[in-house]
Amino acid sequence: MTGDSNGRPANVLFVCLGNICRSPMAEGVFRNFAASHALIGEIDSAGTAAYHRLEPPDPRTMSTLRRHKITDYDHAARKVTREDFLTFDYLLAMDKSNLRELLHERESVIAALQRKSTSKSGAKGTRSHVDAAIGEYGEDAKVAVVRMFGDFGKAGTLNDRVGGGEVVQDPYYGGANGFEEVYQQVVRFSQNFVDYLEQNPLSSE
Repeated sequence: MTGDSNGRPANVLFVCLGNICRSPMAEGVFRNFAASHALIGEIDSAGTAAYHRLEPPDPRTMSTLRRHKITDYDHAARKVTREDFLTFDYLLAMDKSNLRELLHERESVIAALQRKSTSKSGAKGTRSHVDAAIGEYGEDAKVAVVRMFGDFGKAGTLNDRVGGGEVVQDPYYGGANGFEEVYQQVVRFSQNFVDYLEQNPLSSE
């Protein structure tokens, strides 16, 4: 899939809890669907927890992808980092619990950037563990938009309320049908998200 735009490519991170079921499914589908699109840059996935660090995706995720002819996907589970909020333009959560975690962490990153700016202006601020994680990013760094992926559940529109869209339920404790349902959801969301970016490209400035 290709596209033309005056905007810059968007870096996208898909997020669930353990990063072995839903978010790798979304990443694998989105890579296959939109990786060559002019509006899409880096694509990755992560979890809000580190339960499965460095493990491959759930075998049922991989078999579902293979069944739909996505055979070149490889991933090792990881936890979301604070740098992710500065290197990615969109963090897309699979459910409301993960959305809340990301929104909370986003506020911490914003506060750290503000402290960094205050410190540069000569005032003393209280340094936290978040400050050390934002590295050399400038005070004008843009912090990622955080939404639920399901906020792009309806064609041609973004849900007015953050987290007001469809939830992607965790299929981990169920059977193969749950993974197929996740697949069908993320295919639909992927198309709608790309459509949204085509109408609302990121500024190249």
